[in-house]
Amino acid sequence: MNSTPATTMTAAEPGLGRDWHLLISAGTVSMLGDGAFLAALPLLAATMTHDPGVIAGITVWGSLPWLLAALPMGAFADRYDARRTATAAQVVQAALVALLAGAATVGAGGITLVYAVAFAVGLAETLAHISLQKLVPAVVPAARLEAANGRQHAALFSSRQFVGPPLGALLFTVAVGLPFWVDAFTFAVSAVLVWRIRATTPVTRRETSLLAGIGEGVRWLAGNRLLRTLALLSGVANLANFLAMATFVLFAKQVLGLDDIGYGVVLGLMAVGGITGALISGRAVGWAGGRRTVTFTLFATPLAMLAVGLFARDVVTVAALAFVTSFGAALWNVAAGSLRQRTVPGALLGRVSSAGLMVTWGAQPLGAYLGGLTATWWGLSAVWVVAALLRLLAATAALPALREWR
Repeated sequence: MNSTPATTMTAAEPGLGRDWHLLISAGTVSMLGDGAFLAALPLLAATMTHDPGVIAGITVWGSLPWLLAALPMGAFADRYDARRTATAAQVVQAALVALLAGAATVGAGGITLVYAVAFAVGLAETLAHISLQKLVPAVVPAARLEAANGRQHAALFSSRQFVGPPLGALLFTVAVGLPFWVDAFTFAVSAVLVWRIRATTPVTRRETSLLAGIGEGVRWLAGNRLLRTLALLSGVANLANFLAMATFVLFAKQVLGLDDIGYGVVLGLMAVGGITGALISGRAVGWAGGRRTVTFTLFATPLAMLAVGLFARDVVTVAALAFVTSFGAALWNVAAGSLRQRTVPGALLGRVSSAGLMVTWGAQPLGAYLGGLTATWWGLSAVWVVAALLRLLAATAALPALREWR
């Protein structure tokens, strides 16, 4: 899955310069291909099996590298310029997705190949994402981080989740391998654009061992109560989100009665709230403050997820409730991400980010696995209820720590 930070089409944002424009362009292209990939991958698996556990396994294997490799990748990223490591990782991702595209085109391979490619692409994604996180504060003035991150997340939802999934589903109906060829191409284009960025990022001393570097980042995060709490909350949120979404292709087909194209369309509709939230996030955080903004999202999002599980049996209801969940996700990501970029020292940003991402994204494979089990035991709607209850419990427990956010 592509990991260039999401960026928006508005490359003419004044005062941010050439490197920002390149990052915008790279993210826009990359996220479009990623959305097509994310829609097509479960559709490809659904041609091989209808077992919820097996289909959820794709998400497990694709996200497992965040649990296994985030810490060493963060330490590695801090030792080298972010532009170089991100470019190399994206070239590897392009080659891996092209391999899957070729296999799908000729009808070779099976679910094992899908698992293997998902894992390998996810492994490269850890390095690319962490490296590109370091590039954002390098190309954006500190005073503009909320505005820049808001525009980044607007493109995350518009390219990766609004336009990309319907495009991927449509391309899949034309030719099984086509959406994967498109995604491989976007990785290559994004790599070229990132390579052209001139900004450099701080690097740590290489005489320090990799293990010692990892420990330094973990200790820094563990010692900051607010950022530690935000990382844990993100971990629970991602666990719950993947618990709900790992079998969504079956929910869309069996509960909502959609075909392949309809599945892609409903994925796109689910992103509308995220686009809206991202576009107003800078103003929202400036008006309400970061703490109030994230507190709102902590409760609004799981309540909407609970309603999906209990009441949503048609596309309109799902899309309306998904507007709330993606709106909250965008506000959360901008507020929490800007706080982290502004707080963590530049030379530690890769390692501290990777420690947080190990918790945040490392919870994804567990969530996907639990989603497969929950759907098998209690049905495709029950996953939403379980996910919502987990998020509500975590939100309530985190309220005392959030009071430290001034």
